[in-house]
Parts: sequence; structure tokens; C-alpha cells
Amino acid sequence: MGMLQEFKEFAMKGNVVDMAVGVIIGGAFGKIVSSLVADVVMPPIGVILGGVDFSDLAVTIKEASKNAAGVDVPAVVISYGKFIQTLIDFTIVAAAIFLIIKILYSFKKKAEEAPAAPPAPSNEEILLTEIRDLLKNK
Repeated sequence: MGMLQEFKEFAMKGNVVDMAVGVIIGGAFGKIVSSLVADVVMPPIGVILGGVDFSDLAVTIKEASKNAAGVDVPAVVISYGKFIQTLIDFTIVAAAIFLIIKILYSFKKKAEEAPAAPPAPSNEEILLTEIRDLLKNK
């Protein structure tokens, strides 16, 4: 029962929950970026390059065939068009994360640069100030 309690305490810590939320949002963000690249960015690039569909770009190393038993053997293909799309996905995600982190750091930096209120004087300082003022008045 002790191990179950320890796991519950671990799972309910703020950092673990925050990380889980980040992973879920990151997965959804990745799907959005993949859709953006495949459905919005790549079609115009393909049109500019003469109607090329990047998902179809591939080099066939070995054509599909049938083996001696009559079973279909699939073609061996290098799909470099899909790789190009994945590189663009990565670039967009990396740029977005960079911008988010840069914005967060700028907020943090502004908070650090804000002048802090001077600390309240200690009882000793107050007493010494009163003594000084009394001595000035004499």
C-alpha cells in the first residue's frame, strides 16, 4: 500500500501534471503543423515548382514483383518527398517553440529588471535615525 501512496503523491505533483499537459498540447500542436504544411504550405510550393506533389516524390529502388511462391513482394521505395514535408514540419515547430520561449524570457527579463521596492528599515535603523535626529536638534 505504501508504494501506491508514493506513486499517487508523485503523479499529483505539479511538475508531472504540467508535463503531461505539455505533452498532450504538443501532440495536438504537431498535428496542426503537419496539416498546415501538407494542406497549406506544400500545395503552393508544388504549383510554383510546376505542379509537383511532394508526397509523390520518391525513388524506386526495386519494383514490386511476385516471388517463386506467387506472393506479391512490395516495391522498395525511398520517399524523399515525405521527408521534405517532415523537414518543413520540424522547421515550423522549432521556429514556433523558439518564438514562444523568446517571448517568455522577455517577460521574465522585464520582471527581473523592474525595480524592487526598498526593504523596510529594521528596528535598529529606525532607532538610530531617531537618535541622529535628536542629536541634530540639540
